[in-house]
Amino acid sequence: MSREEQVTQLTDYMAKFIAHVAKKLPDDVIAKLQELREKEDSPLSKTIYDTMFRNQELAVALNRPSCQDTGVLQFWVKCGTKFPLIDDLEALLKEAVVKATFEAPLRHNSVETFDEYNTGKNVGKGTPTVFWDIVPNSDKCEIYTYMAGGGCTLPGKAMVLMPGEGYEGVTKFVLDVMTSYGLNACPPLLVGVGVATSVETAALLSKKALMRPIGSHNDNERAAKMETLLEDGINAIGLGPQGMGGKYSVMGVNIENTARHPSAIGVAVNVGCWSHRRGHIVFDKDLNYTITTHSGVEL
Repeated sequence: MSREEQVTQLTDYMAKFIAHVAKKLPDDVIAKLQELREKEDSPLSKTIYDTMFRNQELAVALNRPSCQDTGVLQFWVKCGTKFPLIDDLEALLKEAVVKATFEAPLRHNSVETFDEYNTGKNVGKGTPTVFWDIVPNSDKCEIYTYMAGGGCTLPGKAMVLMPGEGYEGVTKFVLDVMTSYGLNACPPLLVGVGVATSVETAALLSKKALMRPIGSHNDNERAAKMETLLEDGINAIGLGPQGMGGKYSVMGVNIENTARHPSAIGVAVNVGCWSHRRGHIVFDKDLNYTITTHSGVEL
């Protein structure tokens, strides 16, 4: 297969994968929603969950996105330096978004800033967003596909705390964000928290945290304990499904962190809504693929 044929094939794979992510939630999200439905007591909460599952059935049956806001396409690429299409990857991901926009179809969500016009293709200056992690001496490429909706991930918040505020300050920041805009993000939520050394490092980590599987934990024992405490604290707020009240407001809290400067604690919060549309696909050098987030998918 020529390089041009490989580019065409990978573009087609990614366009189909994007379309699938728009219509079908990841296995771990579906399992968690089922678990939370069983744990809720109120008839209203159970009815809301029933509606969510009916939504999923219809999205698959009618072959259309499960939420009208198909978001801004974002990709987290973890690519080996020896992956044969590394030089073409960013351009072909953009082309895949255009292809998926018309084939899925996806709502047109790319408005050129200052010029104020919708491109009609879900691409524009700097969009879709591609975050890169380069892996030396590897010929594989992992791609996390994510649809960042206007009510959930896009209104994330970040700031730098003074060191005296400590981890209590981090907790207060997270809970303040959840009580001020958690309702707008369509609970139950997956909450991504970044703790680092500046606003941009924390913000990036809070987004990266949303790519982790539900139920996973930070490798650091103290950070993992904080994940559990924050989950309990946010659940205690009582947002419930769709913010209509209930015992469970989150699918989980994922913290990602780096070391920090001794005089600052950067913290950021991003959330994924109940319709947490992210997918993870891994390609080898021959473009054989493995999908870890969705079972039974053939592109």
